[in-house]
Amino acid sequence: MATITLRQAAAWCGGQVDEKYADVTFLGANNDSRKLLPGQLFVALQGQRDGHDFIPMAMEKGAAAVLCSRSCGDYPAIIVEDPRRALGDIARQERKRIGMKVVGVTGSVGKSTTKEMIACVLDGSYRVEKTPVNQNNDIGMPMAILSMRQDTQVAVLEMGMNHFREIAYLSSIAQPDVAVIVNIGTMHIEHLGNREGILQAKMEILEGMCEGGTVILNGDDDLLWSKRELPHKKLAYFAENNAQASVLGQNVEEEDGLIRFQVSSGNLTFPVELSLEGRHYVSDALAAVSVGIAMGVSAANIQERLSLFRNMAGRQEIFSAKGCTVIKDCYNAGPESMKAALTVLGKKEGRRVAVLGDMLELGVCTQAEHYRVGRIAAENADILIAYGPNGKRVISGALTGGMPEARAMAFEDRDLASATLKRIVKPGDVLLFKGSRGMHMELILEKFLEDET
Repeated sequence: MATITLRQAAAWCGGQVDEKYADVTFLGANNDSRKLLPGQLFVALQGQRDGHDFIPMAMEKGAAAVLCSRSCGDYPAIIVEDPRRALGDIARQERKRIGMKVVGVTGSVGKSTTKEMIACVLDGSYRVEKTPVNQNNDIGMPMAILSMRQDTQVAVLEMGMNHFREIAYLSSIAQPDVAVIVNIGTMHIEHLGNREGILQAKMEILEGMCEGGTVILNGDDDLLWSKRELPHKKLAYFAENNAQASVLGQNVEEEDGLIRFQVSSGNLTFPVELSLEGRHYVSDALAAVSVGIAMGVSAANIQERLSLFRNMAGRQEIFSAKGCTVIKDCYNAGPESMKAALTVLGKKEGRRVAVLGDMLELGVCTQAEHYRVGRIAAENADILIAYGPNGKRVISGALTGGMPEARAMAFEDRDLASATLKRIVKPGDVLLFKGSRGMHMELILEKFLEDET
């Protein structure tokens, strides 16, 4: 991370800075005064609270300067019309100054895990930086870029969205050399209408791409496969079930918490082993393999790096507690990832308990998808606890799927769900906790794990 002067940043974003503060420098940026580090640029955004109200606190905590839309005292500051946009402008220029290669990653399900796998694969051959957890929007991604080392060779940047033109904006900042789209599912369908709308929004990642960039798509996804005639782009597909793909994953085996499969790409053939559970991770790994191959990483290094890969906190963490096996998968959820998680649960030995929260942003599909998840839960769980306003719909699907009524319960009160869970769970049970991020399923898990006093 290199220091940036206020003069330079103001020039990049079209802002105004008092000449007496023009040579003040900052290292990185933050919009949360509670998490601000000394020397950072505090970005005063207008959200539920006005960020300008927190400028004095930020300066007391050691902020070097402020990016704001109005003067709030005699502080080093860059005054702009829109601090959010200005943050993106500054990050765009810093990305150019560093001169790193950028791998942009998006998709409906698994993009965070894929981003982590790609960074892991490349890390043995390049100096790699990546977006931290949750920093995949128009605030987090620019802040992530501004925190990167000046000797970064490759940045792996996750791009999220729930409306049209959001990824186009992120792509204009990141200017990817490689763009990866993991899949087209149904998350955020509420705002985008249908899968075709989601495809359109995800394809916006191509708009900011560097000349001669490489696009890597999932060849098992019907909508992405329809884009195989992309003009003016190097195009590669990865797949398990599409023999025309550039990178194929075959002979998949799952055993003792491991996934093994064979990679075939042109004249390359090599095995891969992952310390993960669930066949859905094969697709994420194939995306990472494809990026590795496109960026000249050897097969031996790809193998070694993926064998060392471990998932992030909150994503399929499997551990023992209270005599039970707990699968903590609370980071987020949609129909596709719910099915994948329930399939993993269904393969476990012991009495299987699914604790499922609502899936958000499904719009007109909400009722149908929660019902469908209930049907899937009936096939893979012995007991179902559904939490949230759509819990009764999940239970309806489970009962239709053959789950006994006494084993399917819906709650809208988190504490009551936790208390019921404590009452019914026995040693030897296997528990899955999963729901959309806004449902905070980790709080139900925390309550369950609390010792009684």
